[in-house]
Amino acid sequence: MSPFSDPKTIDSYAKMAERNVPGLHDLHRMVGLLLAEKVPADGRVLVLGAGGGLELRALAGMHPGWHFDGVDPSTQMLDQARITASDFADRIRLHEGYIEDAPEGPFDGATCLLTLHFLAQEERARTLKELYRRLKPGAPLVTVHHSFPNDDAGKDKWLARFAAYAAAFEIGGVQPGLNIQAMKERLPVLSPEQDVSALHEAGFSQVELYYAAFTFKGWVAYRN
Repeated sequence: MSPFSDPKTIDSYAKMAERNVPGLHDLHRMVGLLLAEKVPADGRVLVLGAGGGLELRALAGMHPGWHFDGVDPSTQMLDQARITASDFADRIRLHEGYIEDAPEGPFDGATCLLTLHFLAQEERARTLKELYRRLKPGAPLVTVHHSFPNDDAGKDKWLARFAAYAAAFEIGGVQPGLNIQAMKERLPVLSPEQDVSALHEAGFSQVELYYAAFTFKGWVAYRN
């Protein structure tokens, strides 16, 4: 079973994201500010990996003129997104599936938060190219995902730091354990250098790091 079809995971997703991602709410504000440098007041934004609805709610609250298309493969997570971002439902359309199921656009901007680290390298390359294709010239893509050295020693060091950070928080009085060995073996994490190369290879330019917090990195890049 995918973790994003497990009812317990879905119910606790928002709390887990807040626990695991340093400065999550500040991160959403940064994403909104970076998009707003290029996205017009009445812009249209593609949100890939929209399940849960946290960034949809944050961005829609920051920018009352923007409209959003959110895409996610999990029916259950999209249901959660409808609840989380219900105050802005008139400006949000949700689509079940992957990048090929997203509208063609062209969009004024796009986000892909906490998603790319689930995709194998070839699938990630294809996804980035499809994101690029759906953007207007000059439009930004803002990403955040796990990205750290992918040799064994580097993985062990950074995943241990991630686990220690997460262990400092509690959900419902319980400290949920992270299966670090499973993350090491199953998540196709790229190094920061590989992530930047993947963005360039998809066609993006002006790739800039704007967020770095333990195992997470965030870049903004632009369609030529």
